[in-house]
Amino acid sequence: MQQEREALDSHRDGYAKQFNNKHSLLVAENAQATQPIITVDRLVKRYKRAEINAVDGVSFTVASGTLFALLGPNGAGKTTIISILTTTLNPTSGGVIVAGYDVVKQASAVRDNVGIIFQKPSLDLNLTAEENVRFHATLYGLYPFRPSYSMMPRAYREQVQELAKVLGIEGELFRPVKKYSGGMKRKLEILRSLLHRPGVLFLDEPTSGLDPTSRRSLWEYLKQVREQHGTTVFLTTHYLEEAEQADSICIINKGRVVSYGTPAQVKAELVEEYLLIDAQDRTRLRTELQQLNLAFEQTPLFKVPLNGGNIHQMLKAIETPLTVVETHTPTVEDAYIEIVGEKR
Repeated sequence: MQQEREALDSHRDGYAKQFNNKHSLLVAENAQATQPIITVDRLVKRYKRAEINAVDGVSFTVASGTLFALLGPNGAGKTTIISILTTTLNPTSGGVIVAGYDVVKQASAVRDNVGIIFQKPSLDLNLTAEENVRFHATLYGLYPFRPSYSMMPRAYREQVQELAKVLGIEGELFRPVKKYSGGMKRKLEILRSLLHRPGVLFLDEPTSGLDPTSRRSLWEYLKQVREQHGTTVFLTTHYLEEAEQADSICIINKGRVVSYGTPAQVKAELVEEYLLIDAQDRTRLRTELQQLNLAFEQTPLFKVPLNGGNIHQMLKAIETPLTVVETHTPTVEDAYIEIVGEKR
């Protein structure tokens, strides 16, 4: 059992070394393709009295207007990274640029250009939705404070109504937030964070604790935000199926990047896509697969790696009557488990 654990650890370390080399090349390629709105270059963070780095040489870029997912198990360094990107924590070394500004030297400008939705709600439950939004707008210096909604400038009222309509809460703006459902509270936080038109919206576990209907509604709205305003969405999540729709993902473990690229690239690098088939006449099937020069394993079903091949053409070429035909298409979750060895 000890030998198996050592072998698994060695396997994972191999992934880390492999992708620490590859992801730096992807960073350069992405930067050339589009001007990134986020650039993280060899980021390091070591806490006082810690023996190892919480973040250890992490690099990646995020293209403007895209959905970027940062994944990893608890303790991998996700919270530290997002805290540095949102200026609530200073890095030990390395460079971080967000919306064109240095997170250390120009922290105030970074904060003016980002919106943040934390895992735990930050709303005042005793205020109405509109009052929460109004105080937020005042704190950001977007509008002068007025004691009532009707006394606020027309531009504010029009903007709030526009966002509320998109969110579907225009009829709920003047209700106390404590009467809102979890999904509506999340929507309100997003409305509030979008008031100053941020270039980047940071979402830290945005759908945690929401029911499936609220989760779907929230993602539909986020899609609208990206399409209408070109907002970049930076996501951390434990719902790995949410990462399937990302333009690019970065998986970290023990403070290091272990995989970085589009979901398709990550899955292709790490998880095998294959066809499972079987027949009553297994001898005939085995012979035919050999004649077709198709690699396979018998487990006892015949496992045929697809390697990017066409499934229909492959099945059409097999004349032996088949009793089992199953395809295994990898998911981001499969790749994640393969890298970090952690099931949800």
